[in-house]
Amino acid sequence: MLTVSDVRVGAPVHLAPLSSVAIAGQGYRTRPFRYWTKATGKCHLQVIERPEEKASAMTKIDRIDTIIIDVPTVRGHVLSMTTMLTQSVVLVRIRFSDGSMGWGEGASIGGLSYGPESVESVKLAIDAYIAPGLLGMDADGIATASAHMEKAVKGNPIARAAVECALWDGLGRRTGLSVAQLFGGRIHDRLSVAWTLASGNSQTDADEAVQMLDTRRHRDFKLKIGKRSVKQDIAHVAAIAQAVGDRGTIRVDVNQAWSLTEARYGARGLQEIGCILIEQPVARDKLAALKSLTDGYEIAIMADEVLQGPADAMRVAANRSADVFAVKVCQSGGLKPTSDVIAIARAAGIDLYGGTMLESGLGTAAAIQLFATVPDWQFGTEMFGPLLLKDEILATPLEYKDFSVTVPTGPGFGVSLDDDKVNFYRRDRPMTVSAIAGQ
Repeated sequence: MLTVSDVRVGAPVHLAPLSSVAIAGQGYRTRPFRYWTKATGKCHLQVIERPEEKASAMTKIDRIDTIIIDVPTVRGHVLSMTTMLTQSVVLVRIRFSDGSMGWGEGASIGGLSYGPESVESVKLAIDAYIAPGLLGMDADGIATASAHMEKAVKGNPIARAAVECALWDGLGRRTGLSVAQLFGGRIHDRLSVAWTLASGNSQTDADEAVQMLDTRRHRDFKLKIGKRSVKQDIAHVAAIAQAVGDRGTIRVDVNQAWSLTEARYGARGLQEIGCILIEQPVARDKLAALKSLTDGYEIAIMADEVLQGPADAMRVAANRSADVFAVKVCQSGGLKPTSDVIAIARAAGIDLYGGTMLESGLGTAAAIQLFATVPDWQFGTEMFGPLLLKDEILATPLEYKDFSVTVPTGPGFGVSLDDDKVNFYRRDRPMTVSAIAGQ
């Protein structure tokens, strides 16, 4: 039996072959310092850590902060249920015990008019239910933290995604690896990016599409429809399709606005004018109707709002109720659940489309880090969120050119926030004297 005086941490220990060495009543893990020495008949071991030192060295979650920011859009973004003039997102900042930090984002489209979560509910869920249970946990144990979040809150995928993304960003920053590397390594340096035409005016949208083509910013266009009659919507899409011609592609997003009868009429008309895809034409709970459209028409039918994570993905894939999955990080509950949704789609032979919840540059960077690791995006991506905002909150904006976006290469998500811009747009910012006087 050795005592503390017989060995030092990091020093070689000469004894008969053993898997561990007992020192002063505590177990010290060892490893071979050299191979077995035949001349002396001894095995050379080296003490590599004490249990108490390992525990104290663990990086822990120290603090979780949430910030709501409201950034104006470059134009009205017309959806079937609302018109957006501002995009609001929740920024999550996690501070760790070693001084490192990670950022995540939770975004919804149109607030509660779109789905069951809003930025206000996301912030509340994190502050009151998620954060208290995560404090003090192992910062690198993202799977454990995610499992805890699933028990702490039911549903709330956007809230869980925002925190989970911040944990991945923190892990990447600590290890010096990009999140793409943490998920197996990127396959793509750039991802194609579609643009959404949603002014509601046919001529305005047509002119915008031509401008995007001429400047080589976008060549794939998604039209937001469903607010008018099906006949009017088809005429609107036809006008823009004619302006785009063979220079680009046209797809539409109905945001659940049609009945099955309307969707059948719409699918036939859109198919005839050359539209290549219809996104979530019927309500998310009408899975049989979605399958009926998928089976009945050549035009691709894409599932979106029905996909709230891997379990929903499996349910849709089980009887092939859609041709394409709109994959969204916030909607799926985080990066790891999103990778599971992607795996389910690929295994089922369902095509992929990289969707957006109109995240800022931060959330967009998080998504494209993961998307860059996927071999094929048959219908491309729509990671244009930052381009819809009047101002940029990143210190260095994402690079958009040649119909695509560049995947950042730095550690974590590869981006950093502009603190001044975040403070300017944060909802709880202190009002200045001049602002108060102007009320």
